[in-house]
Amino acid sequence: MTILPPLRSRPAAPAELTNGSAAPNGAGGGAEIAAHQVAYEIEGQALVEAVDFRARPGEFVGLIGPNGAGKTTLLRTLSKLVAPSAGKVYLDRQDLAHQSARRIAQQVALVPQTTVLDFGFTCLEVVLMGRNPHLGRFEVETQRDRALAHAAMERTAVEPFATRLITELSGGERQRVVVARALAQEPRLLLLDEPTANLDVHHQLQLLGLVRDLVDQGLTAVGAIHDLTLAARYCDRLVLLHEGRVLAAGTVAAVLTPDNLARAFGVRAVVERDKWLGTLRVTVLGVLGEGTALTPALSHGEREQPSASGD
Repeated sequence: MTILPPLRSRPAAPAELTNGSAAPNGAGGGAEIAAHQVAYEIEGQALVEAVDFRARPGEFVGLIGPNGAGKTTLLRTLSKLVAPSAGKVYLDRQDLAHQSARRIAQQVALVPQTTVLDFGFTCLEVVLMGRNPHLGRFEVETQRDRALAHAAMERTAVEPFATRLITELSGGERQRVVVARALAQEPRLLLLDEPTANLDVHHQLQLLGLVRDLVDQGLTAVGAIHDLTLAARYCDRLVLLHEGRVLAAGTVAAVLTPDNLARAFGVRAVVERDKWLGTLRVTVLGVLGEGTALTPALSHGEREQPSASGD
């Protein structure tokens, strides 16, 4: 039997995704994003309530939680796609409500869960749309803009699709083109809403490895991630949302506990350290029934010491 050597806990993206003359993010490095007591409601129903949140430059913060917990809504408030019903959002300590859409788009890029691209644009034209916030009303793309677009496509391995229509691609391929568009935007803050949902395992690791590398270079990233083991592998900190509120926030080890997973997801789980990667791995054993005690102590292996969330 062949024994493979241990893998890096945060594998670097392939060389063709990290090389290139065009920078992935703005010259000013990452941006700090913070929310203070943010709430958002629709027709009297609170989707997010009293949320405090902060992500700093060089940090990848993962948002986890069950469906309907408020992850997408929080990302939308952080990008000013929706205005909070209460509380404030700050970008580099400036009230986001007082900043223009163009100024925000020059610093913040959002990769949504789904993007409607039903028109006959080529993939290169879609990626070049990421340069729009940096162009004047009657300006056209420069050689630098096109270089940034091609570099972003190389980083996300969609350069071969440059001349193909976006409507001809699979869901996963289209998602990678949308990520390339976000990178071409030269953001200081990258917001990702389930970025790996339509990707196969190869491209999941490739994409999150790329985000990790960009964060290590100074970018700020916030991502809603359903796969708890992938979140543990790539994120610096986690925020666990449940019914629109923060149930737990802090280091991966402090948040991914059997008790927290039982309360948020209603499941019985084991949290242990992966012997190959050195990061935490979550194994769900089953669903908790009515009247079932939350969890016994099911964490195994050496654990990181819990600490404050850093907010």
